[in-house]
Amino acid sequence: MNTIVFGHVLVGALPAEWRARLAKAPGTTVTVRIEAEDPVGSTPTAEGDSLVGMWRDRVDMADVAGYLRSIRADRFSNGDAG
Repeated sequence: MNTIVFGHVLVGALPAEWRARLAKAPGTTVTVRIEAEDPVGSTPTAEGDSLVGMWRDRVDMADVAGYLRSIRADRFSNGDAG
């Protein structure tokens, strides 16, 4: 998929239809991202996504529930409810 990203674009420089949809002051800057959409009703896939499985080799996360308990332990053991 090809994606085009324009950063720090003044809202006032956008086409009138876009400005109307954003309802922002003309001096406001935005990031515009243009990419092809998946067909309506298609199911997104993770194929080729480098984030999928990024933690699969982490030994310390083999027991996910235990790992979460350990990183949250300080939050709940010092008597502080928040």
